[in-house]
Amino acid sequence: MGHSAAVGVGLPGHRSPSVGFEAPFEMLSACHERVERMLALLIQLRHYLSSHGWDDQAAKAATDVMRYFDLAAPHHHLDEEMHVFPAILALHDAILDALVLRLKQDHFEMEKSWVVVKQLLASVVNADANTWVAFNDANNGALDAFAAAYIEHINQEEWAIYPAAKQACSSDQLAAMSHEMMRRRGQTD
Repeated sequence: MGHSAAVGVGLPGHRSPSVGFEAPFEMLSACHERVERMLALLIQLRHYLSSHGWDDQAAKAATDVMRYFDLAAPHHHLDEEMHVFPAILALHDAILDALVLRLKQDHFEMEKSWVVVKQLLASVVNADANTWVAFNDANNGALDAFAAAYIEHINQEEWAIYPAAKQACSSDQLAAMSHEMMRRRGQTD
């Protein structure tokens, strides 16, 4: 990763869009954009390790992906579970209800998959040039499956769930959603 396209240079996911919690659905979509950048970094890291092996920049990239999915992703899932999914279920639309149930199951499955992915990333973080053991096909498959599951999940939320939930929420509900999201992140009283 010693090229100008190094994984650790200009790391995605650290520049937040200028969307704030006063626009909660836009904030949720911005989070999806950060997730997609972190997933791209994860796959780029996987390919880099496969072709170049371990180095300090690979360890830094692994640390950054771990930090994002350990800290931001759980907040995002909770935002959806607390605010978005209930708004959809209140519509009593059988197709959307079934999709919400699937997305809730996705959250559970992605959390389980994250345990495996995090262990793989920790092996990168805790290695050095002498102790690094390359990922095997099963490891690479787990990383790819994690990324693919997240992408499919995001697409379902962006194209079906968020628009319906945003339309279903009153301005008071949006304000309460914003306040709770900020409070949970320590940005308000």
